[in-house]
Amino acid sequence: MVQKDPPGGRWLFVILGTIIMLCLGSVYSWSVFVNPLTAHFAAMGQTVSASEVLLPFSIFLFVFSVAMVFSGKYIEKYGPRKMAMLGGIICGLGWLLASMSSSTSMLIPTYGIVGGLGVGIAYGCPVAVSARWFPDKRGLAVGLTVLGFGFSAFFTANIATYLIEAFDVMSTFRFFGIAFIIIITLCSMPLVFPPAGYKPAGWNPPAPKPGAAVTCEFKREQMLKSTTFYGLWLCYFIGCVAGLMAIGISKPVGQEVILIESGLASMLVGFFAIFNGGGRPIFGTLTDKITPRNAAIVSFVLIGLASLMMWQMAVPGATTIYIVAFAILWMCLGGWLAIAPTATASFFGTCDYPRNYGVVFLAYGIGAIVGPQLAAAIKEMSGSYVGVFPYVALLAALGIVIAFTMLKHPKPPE
Repeated sequence: MVQKDPPGGRWLFVILGTIIMLCLGSVYSWSVFVNPLTAHFAAMGQTVSASEVLLPFSIFLFVFSVAMVFSGKYIEKYGPRKMAMLGGIICGLGWLLASMSSSTSMLIPTYGIVGGLGVGIAYGCPVAVSARWFPDKRGLAVGLTVLGFGFSAFFTANIATYLIEAFDVMSTFRFFGIAFIIIITLCSMPLVFPPAGYKPAGWNPPAPKPGAAVTCEFKREQMLKSTTFYGLWLCYFIGCVAGLMAIGISKPVGQEVILIESGLASMLVGFFAIFNGGGRPIFGTLTDKITPRNAAIVSFVLIGLASLMMWQMAVPGATTIYIVAFAILWMCLGGWLAIAPTATASFFGTCDYPRNYGVVFLAYGIGAIVGPQLAAAIKEMSGSYVGVFPYVALLAALGIVIAFTMLKHPKPPE
């Protein structure tokens, strides 16, 4: 077994991957652009609805998840360095093209499709690199890597706000595009998979438990025949739908239900983003320590408890309940961005990991569309955002059942 670490140590890949993810995750700062874009196009004589200005964001997330399905095999073929560079350039190009948009409709093909495509190509590269260099601490390494994606809005939203005030919204798109091309290209240059047979010094793979295989290596076609895959996909989907339903209404709930002042509500959304990022290494480590199934159950239990808190105790002035509940919900959504990739490697191996996780990640893309739309529909039906939370609790209960019954190590492929 090969034990030699790369120059600079294998943790360098986690650091570089986190920086790349900070750039790719800038999509989560979209809310900062909503009002400036609305004002920009209004000055051009256009009337822009809330749904129109949010649509590029939704399209971005959906294209991002779909692109991951198809980019996996090319990461294997051409390597993580070239694919991360390509994705970074395309992502930056999407932001640059968006700066030339004359309407919200033009933001869909530029920011939404081109930008989302770039992120979809690049996202799997640092994740796959971390997963392969850290067979002994896979959950922690992957969790720290994707932490950058969750934390991104905490940094990029503040930078974007400063640039919009100092210049204008379209110049900010341009600055971001140029910066992303440069930063992602430089950070991608050292990325490489470990040599065949790599094993960290002093680490020996644990003996398999009865009925569990340590190094099951599934091709995508074999994975798709496994019941475990469908259990993981459904759990990931439920986790994303539940989290995104809540996250999409964080500020409105604070203002309309708890009656928090608008400025404080905005600050709390930034505060919740810290939990979104922090949930990734926390749940990544839990997935390593207590198995993917148990980590998933812990997540769903927390989602259910937070939802029940909001359903039963959300009244004007209940600020503490609101903060605790939404911090948990944001943390658990972030946690699924670590549970799912770690579980994919644990259940199905790493030989076809980028392609395998690309299919699993579709659960996030579809959840990103279903979650916010479902929350809006429930609010219109019930007349209050509080009506969303019993449904989130029910989804969490369903997730517990699916995780308990279906998240088991599959039989090795024949």
